[in-house]
Amino acid sequence: MVANDRQMQGWSMKWRGRRGSGNIEDRRSSGGARIGGLGAGGVLIVLAIGYFFNIDVSPLLNGGSQGSSAPLSQRDEEWGQFVSVVLADTEEIWADTLPAQAQRQYVDPSLVLFRGAVQSACGGASSAMGPFYCPGDQKIYLDTDFFDMMAERMGAGGDFAAAYVVAHEVGHHVQNLTGVLGAVNRARQQQSETRANEISVRAELQADCYAGIWARRAQDRFGTLEEGDIDEALGAAHAVGDDVIQASAGTTPMPDSFTHGTAAQRQDWFIRGFRSGEMGQCDTFAVSEP
Repeated sequence: MVANDRQMQGWSMKWRGRRGSGNIEDRRSSGGARIGGLGAGGVLIVLAIGYFFNIDVSPLLNGGSQGSSAPLSQRDEEWGQFVSVVLADTEEIWADTLPAQAQRQYVDPSLVLFRGAVQSACGGASSAMGPFYCPGDQKIYLDTDFFDMMAERMGAGGDFAAAYVVAHEVGHHVQNLTGVLGAVNRARQQQSETRANEISVRAELQADCYAGIWARRAQDRFGTLEEGDIDEALGAAHAVGDDVIQASAGTTPMPDSFTHGTAAQRQDWFIRGFRSGEMGQCDTFAVSEP
């Protein structure tokens, strides 16, 4: 619990007392939504994550969860404030960066905080499946308990590790605005499973690179980083590498099944974005091997 306490005491990233975003939709105290239509692939993902993280996913597989209507704890409130500040930072950074580097106007996404399960324009989802971005409604969906799970079960604690998660999902929103995400989704539907997975990896690595751009420009503008922050982000990128997750689940990593990239790839592309601050350096689709 030391890492968790340190997170919420402002040990690292400077975020307290700063502007929060007006684009937060907090559904955590209104009860969750039922999950329907997970499909075989979704069920396998939930089962795998439940096995690895020792989570009881049976309610999700038995018709869904109704969520919780319990009052928010102080910790819940602080996570909500933290996410709001990070989202506000991404709004400011990309409002300048996207027009300057991609000649596109930035449109703010919304971020939905939920508990247990949620319905989006992309269908139902559970917190066991992690944060996600839905291009259908241009919203990011996040159960803040994921941050605690990262710290306690993945060894990836720290507030900047949590900020990396938000920035990565915002990176998918940037891809949506530039048309990359739509092209990726269309291309995946026309390819074999192995090729579709490779395309998905490249898209995820680009979002990591965009998260690095945000970190670089947020530091330049707000001076938010302190010693150890980048290490926290790299720790999170390592923890969510496909090879690390598969090995931790007791299986031999199978590259053809990777959908997000290896730990090393995710770290490398984050650092590339951080060092350059340039979207042109994040073209994961232009290199032979990402």
